[in-house]
Amino acid sequence: MSKDKNVAMSKFIFCSLFGIFMFFVPISIEGKSSIPLDHIVSWILKIPYYRETYGLILCFLGVILPFWKGTWNKSRVKMIFSILNIAALPFILMAVFHIGPKALLEKDMIPFIYSKIVVPVTTIVPVGSVFLAFIISYGLMEFVGVFMRPIMKPIFKTPGRSAIDAVASFVGSYSIALLITNGVYREGKYTSKEACIIATGFSTVSATFMIIVAKTLGFMENHWLAYFWTTVFVTFLVTAITARIYPLSQKSDMYFQGIQGNIEQDVPKNKWNIALQEAIRVSANSPTIFENTKINLLEGFKLAFNMAPSLMAVGTLGLILAKYTPLFDVVGYIFYPFTFVIGISEPLLAAKALAMSIAEMFLPAVPVAEASMVTKFIVGVSCVSEILFFSASIPCMLSTDIPLTMKDYFIIWFERVALSILITAPFAYLIFG
Repeated sequence: MSKDKNVAMSKFIFCSLFGIFMFFVPISIEGKSSIPLDHIVSWILKIPYYRETYGLILCFLGVILPFWKGTWNKSRVKMIFSILNIAALPFILMAVFHIGPKALLEKDMIPFIYSKIVVPVTTIVPVGSVFLAFIISYGLMEFVGVFMRPIMKPIFKTPGRSAIDAVASFVGSYSIALLITNGVYREGKYTSKEACIIATGFSTVSATFMIIVAKTLGFMENHWLAYFWTTVFVTFLVTAITARIYPLSQKSDMYFQGIQGNIEQDVPKNKWNIALQEAIRVSANSPTIFENTKINLLEGFKLAFNMAPSLMAVGTLGLILAKYTPLFDVVGYIFYPFTFVIGISEPLLAAKALAMSIAEMFLPAVPVAEASMVTKFIVGVSCVSEILFFSASIPCMLSTDIPLTMKDYFIIWFERVALSILITAPFAYLIFG
């Protein structure tokens, strides 16, 4: 092997192992088991006055910059959200200075959006960007793609390398997975359709957040594993179905901004050798670690600027609608035929609870906390597998380059919830009789 190949091989091995460690290997520190990236973010969040100053600065800059740069009216969606994001300014002041209407300052309203979503998500995005290159730029995705293509392509209509995104969500979070998806899409390794399928099909909340849902619904003591693995199975089965129906089936097969795509090839034999060759080729042509880190960090902060006001404004407005208006009681009737046909004892309660999932994925767990185990299980699985919600994942997706419209989000959300109800029901009856 030539010297250049040795260098490329070393870069592939060490960079990939470091990336896997940072994003996928849980370690225990001070009694908390999580991935190293999450531990770093946790340490940052403990810096005195960090939460108050970082979120405040980010939201203000995120609102002002589109108008300063003249990009606020670049598209209809951008214009709507640039104007809507102005609502983030009073909300952020309420959160930081604890002033404003008492109803909005309750712990499950503005403080929840700011402390549990805005600051952690917008911290993990730039920090995660620093380590993103180790996952996407030195051959790991190409190496994994050779082995996973026979599984991912026929089932999900996505490249083998998208398996990385799927794993990233469960061990990290949707923000990490979207960071990876957007980076890979911009590099021409996903088509528009593939990026849309991956973003709306694999960007789940983390397993850690699933524990919170399981605790609320009483599954942790005896049914955690059944709940976790059913949720994983249902989420991926629903994704396999939505990839084949409107609107995802109609998305373009073009690559980002018309660039030439990096297409995975079928590899019938010698997979190990081909995978290694692909990884070495990518590693040899990649920029330096410093250059990659600098580029990704800048992209991460740009993404965080876009996310912060959207998360604050849209998240708060969604919770206001859920808590103080009958909107979701009315919307719940669209799911009533599905909850009725599966024969659960509280079909209307489950339908109304799941309607709230579009505002915030955790909300459906609250009204069904005292319901039957079958109802709780169906709602608990569905509120994770639905993936799309306005307090976090949708604003995150809107801040990326992934070409999804508001109409797409609503249709895919409905499809995912309806399918999740129907698919989860047999498991619920099997487990709880």
